[in-house]
Amino acid sequence: MNVSDFDFELPAQLIAQVPLPERAGARLLRLDGVTGEIGDCMVRDFPSLLRADDLLVFNDTRVIPARLHGQKDSGGKVEVLLERILNEHEAIFHVRASKSPKQGAKLHMEGGIVLEMLAREDELFRLRLVSGGTSLLAALDTHGHMPLPPYIERQDSAADRERYQTVFADRPGAVAAPTAGLHFDHELLAAIQACGVETTRVTLHVGAGTFQPVRVESLTEHVMHAEWVDVPQATVEAIQAARARGGRVIAVGTTAVRALESAARHSPENSLAAWQGDTRLFITPGVRFKVVDALLTNFHLPRSTLLMLVSAFGGYANIMHAYHHAIAANYRFFSYGDAMFITPALDALELRMVKEK
Repeated sequence: MNVSDFDFELPAQLIAQVPLPERAGARLLRLDGVTGEIGDCMVRDFPSLLRADDLLVFNDTRVIPARLHGQKDSGGKVEVLLERILNEHEAIFHVRASKSPKQGAKLHMEGGIVLEMLAREDELFRLRLVSGGTSLLAALDTHGHMPLPPYIERQDSAADRERYQTVFADRPGAVAAPTAGLHFDHELLAAIQACGVETTRVTLHVGAGTFQPVRVESLTEHVMHAEWVDVPQATVEAIQAARARGGRVIAVGTTAVRALESAARHSPENSLAAWQGDTRLFITPGVRFKVVDALLTNFHLPRSTLLMLVSAFGGYANIMHAYHHAIAANYRFFSYGDAMFITPALDALELRMVKEK
């Protein structure tokens, strides 16, 4: 398939610019990957779509206030956006300026933060904290701005510190939210628990590359950006227990999918083991899923790797039909938008013993 197969026209007014008053107040589009049948409900109805033996897998990454504004030694304006932390004082950044900073240049950012340019790494820059905080994370937490996606055409606000963060966010490292998780509040989590559904966690630190369209026409030529993953032993055991009782493994978000499927591909054959490391897993139609049985996700950008992932899971024709329905029905799109619950197409799952209820 080609990238153009994943393009669609989206009216600008459907791109959600602000979150809804209530996290669970979003709409939810149901897609049956086998029949292609779709239905409309609400996120607060999500517990009714679950079974007592199911297991929900959340991504517990925490979004860093990763954007800073400032100026170069020359006085020219500069903006930096964190891509990934390397150690306490160094990180890889995106840098926006009229001219790229040279090695050794100082960037004077808000809050008295001074960054030194150490090296260029392709289109990114390795910067070191010179002054302005005990560590980069501490400096960003105090003075940084929440890194709202490029399609949200406003400055971040104080409210985004809370709403562009899941209620279960725990491990700092992301520069974009795992957006399917934004729909869960404590009341919805309690309702899910009351249904007998268990939950577990993985970590995938979402990078800014998640918003980048694929710029080559052939999918085979695309180089996937790297993101750090941790699938702990406790999560592996929770998945094994869910399998044993006949439950489904339901990923909350494409980031949870990539974490689990990456771990499976680094595990011994026909098993899932704990794994930690960088993933560049690129899931496109034709890929078989080794772990995930159902998926809750938001609506994704045209020509994006995430749209390709959900097309691999729910079936390309099914997903395109569902997206056209969502547009006609005025669903809200992208990070602060509405959600989909997808069960897999017949050819999406790798053959395995799954007890159906």
